[in-house]
Amino acid sequence: MNDHLHLRIATLSVHACPLAPLGSWETGGMNVYIREVSRHLSDLGVHVDVFTRQQGEHVDAVVPLAERARVIHVPAGPGRYLPKDRVVAHLPEFICNMRDFIQSDNAGYDVIHSHYWLSGRIAGYFKSVWRIPMVAMFHTLAELKNQVSPNDDERESTVRAGIERMTVAAADRVIASTTVDRGHLEDYYEADRERITILPCGVDLDLFHPGDTDAARGSLGLSEERMILFVGRIQQLKGIEVLLRAARALVDRAEMPPFQVMIVGGRPSGERNDPEIRELHRLQRLVGELGLNDRIRWAGAIDQRELPRYYQAADVTVVPSTYESFGLVALESMACGTPVVASKVGGLLATVQNGENGFLIPSRNPDDYACRIAELLGPTKLQQQFGTVARERATHFGWRRVATQLLDLYQDLRAARAHGQAPTTVWQK
Repeated sequence: MNDHLHLRIATLSVHACPLAPLGSWETGGMNVYIREVSRHLSDLGVHVDVFTRQQGEHVDAVVPLAERARVIHVPAGPGRYLPKDRVVAHLPEFICNMRDFIQSDNAGYDVIHSHYWLSGRIAGYFKSVWRIPMVAMFHTLAELKNQVSPNDDERESTVRAGIERMTVAAADRVIASTTVDRGHLEDYYEADRERITILPCGVDLDLFHPGDTDAARGSLGLSEERMILFVGRIQQLKGIEVLLRAARALVDRAEMPPFQVMIVGGRPSGERNDPEIRELHRLQRLVGELGLNDRIRWAGAIDQRELPRYYQAADVTVVPSTYESFGLVALESMACGTPVVASKVGGLLATVQNGENGFLIPSRNPDDYACRIAELLGPTKLQQQFGTVARERATHFGWRRVATQLLDLYQDLRAARAHGQAPTTVWQK
């Protein structure tokens, strides 16, 4: 029997459940990452327990995710959605209830893997108690977000930045999704390069694939219009305003064919003073001011299994974010054979190859986006050529490959521990 069949991983995703529907203010690529990696690690014979905060009164405490993977909902604070900064106050309760569950379940773990900053605080505690290796992955970083966040809703707290720094110092390995992400960890968090492992995110190549464009367009009620697609959360950080102003510039081009901009995303939390609702209303007012009411379609949040239909129907996907640590949307679009016009930031540089499978825009100028979108909507075969290269590029990012690389990391850490080499750093309270 292979040694890794006995490997047990405690995965922490305190504020984001991998089973949660996508498209809200605080769900996205990280949820997908944890779910898909856990499933594929299970296929490889690894046992994975994902611990997340209970956010529903009637949710089952333990939900199977795969043959050897399960999601464990830990009570901590009110059994409903809470903004992440309010979850901090309930971390001690999370630790106590997680510890009680593990004791009653008679579980033991070889590695603890934290996702995001809230999980890092919990993982640091259990690393010290269990004396096992700790892996940390942040997905986004407070210092980088605060450099580009345009308003208080999207600015990150000093508490978050402080916990990120402590997590970087305590973890035996920190995972960066790209070399750019690694550089940010080194430059802003003084991370030791020797303890950083570059491991890209992935895409479900069976779900996201080229399909019948005409059928996809027909299912969305499109006729002769070309389709420009945006997929993501409704936040200023995602750059939707840049796309809307680019659409206005495209309307003013005499040679442009008819087109629609499809905006997929947005799942209001129901909380009072919901920042997503404020941003959505701001953008809708801007659409009216720009005279684009007949050009913009708001699809809201879409189940992930329905997303391929939107990518397949689109002529181009636009990712105008001001910050992306990786940019899963771009990879999903490419896997469906749809080229991408994206900001030249962060992890997008690792997937979008400028002039080959899409375009990278180094500015925030909507006219620059409009120019590149127009090239792909034009009469040449550029869109088709880029789409073919995009799909081929995406095939290098399957989740199976990601999980296999992560398994190698876990096994290295377990072997080092067996030889008395890890963990080397304990959490400092």
